[in-house]
Amino acid sequence: EKKRLSPGEEDVIRLVGQHLHDLGLDQTADLLMQESGCRLEHPSATRFRNHVMEGEWDKAESDLNELKALMHSPSAMVVRTGGRLSLTLPLPDAQRMKFLLLQQKYLEYLEDGKVLEALQVLRAELTPLKYNTERIHVLSGYLMCSHAEDLRSKEWEGKGPASRTKLLDRLQAYLPPSAMLPPRRLHTLLKQALELQRERCLYHNTKLDGGLDSASLLLDHTCNRRKQFPCYTQQILTEHCNEVWFCKFSNDGTKLATGSKDTTVIVWHVDTETQQLKVMKTLEGHAYGVSYLAWSPDDAYLIACGPDDCSELWLWNVQTGELRTKMSQSHEDSLTSVAWNPDGKRFVTGGQRGQFYQCDLDGNLLDSWEGVRVQCLWCVNDGRSVLASDTHQRIRGYNFEDLTDRNIVQEDHPIMSFTVSKNGRLALLNVATQGVHLWDLQDRVLVRKYQGVTQGFYTIHSCFGGQNEDFVASGSEDHKVYIWHRRSELPIAELSGHTRTVNCVSWNPVLPGLLASASDDGTVRIWGPAPFLDVQEGEGLNGTSVS
Repeated sequence: EKKRLSPGEEDVIRLVGQHLHDLGLDQTADLLMQESGCRLEHPSATRFRNHVMEGEWDKAESDLNELKALMHSPSAMVVRTGGRLSLTLPLPDAQRMKFLLLQQKYLEYLEDGKVLEALQVLRAELTPLKYNTERIHVLSGYLMCSHAEDLRSKEWEGKGPASRTKLLDRLQAYLPPSAMLPPRRLHTLLKQALELQRERCLYHNTKLDGGLDSASLLLDHTCNRRKQFPCYTQQILTEHCNEVWFCKFSNDGTKLATGSKDTTVIVWHVDTETQQLKVMKTLEGHAYGVSYLAWSPDDAYLIACGPDDCSELWLWNVQTGELRTKMSQSHEDSLTSVAWNPDGKRFVTGGQRGQFYQCDLDGNLLDSWEGVRVQCLWCVNDGRSVLASDTHQRIRGYNFEDLTDRNIVQEDHPIMSFTVSKNGRLALLNVATQGVHLWDLQDRVLVRKYQGVTQGFYTIHSCFGGQNEDFVASGSEDHKVYIWHRRSELPIAELSGHTRTVNCVSWNPVLPGLLASASDDGTVRIWGPAPFLDVQEGEGLNGTSVS
């Protein structure tokens, strides 16, 4: 006895049948429907499809009247009753479908040069619908097109299978799936499955290719961490002769700046092919050492700040190595943090002694905010607001135009540093004795507390990174670099090799497999994918280990 198919099995057969038709295997699809006893689509829908593709508009409109019986008011909702899918559909949907049909009919008449027939459709059929009058005004203007080429320049693909297939795709959106499947439904479902698997992959660090040919459908998606993930020390930079306090890749990913207690900033060139770094410039004279660096939006300038007892900041021309500005408002100041305005013409700076300034490239004071003890700064993409963490364990937003401020983040322990994602939505905080916290700045909620890192009262700088900024990395007082997937509280990699506190990490914004870390051991390590896949877990360059 023939097995009775479940509703789910019928759905699968219909999906396969539609896909076979899309491939041109019509006889195979028909045989599948015949043997299974399923119906690919409602007979009225089949007639409707054929008449649309053949341009028989009067018959297609008649079919539409039959299809109205499959549409029910008042709200659009897919439901399963008696093993069958049906759709409750608002009445205006039939009107929208009729409008789309008549619009195609009108445009094809115009292309064929049948202006009178087109005018009749516009006046006697489209206008009485009293639907989308703005579009009708646009369509009436097409009567002035004297050639088919003029018409095609008006977002019209021209008469033929291409525009009619597009029309069908739009029409199908208003029909219940029990009557007619959405276009390329199996392809859509498989694409969604691949995307979901990639999103769930903790190590996926390449662009999301939406095509089905980019991966096998026969196996679940998995990434080999060593192929595209920074888990291996590929270079150790030893040019600094004291603790390295900060490192930051340029916005274009072609340079790395490192600041040290040895009073120098070294600018390194990044070979984007070999991913090897070499010294490009050494900027000297920072008597107190360099604890913070900020690249201008166009990477033409680099600002260097010192530790708490430093009242100066240096603005360097990166290409020439010349000091453009050495700024100090008062010897009592403490300028320990800086952030560039997105326009590249201004920057804000401040410190824990109550200074908070906005300046131009020559160091001239444009604005100041009194009494804000700044720990870390970030300029918002709108060009007006600045985020500042202060000694009250919070991050506040300051608007220099209307002189307003508001509370955004409140922690229970000191915020040693923070950074913001490219889209401005998320903030990554290094919180004293607590570790790394992820905040949603828009909703003002704590999203996640990342585990594993050792964070006392040292200033440690973390970062977002990887393709789509899916990863979070941080230094640690236990001499390691920790990496998390943004959605996971547990680390997915712990990179060992440094012998003292890791003060700062920076992920290359263009090369998603390249990560830099700066440490009190006087070195900067450049991490990248393993150069050979047979490296054992735990092995690496010069004592590096990965867990």
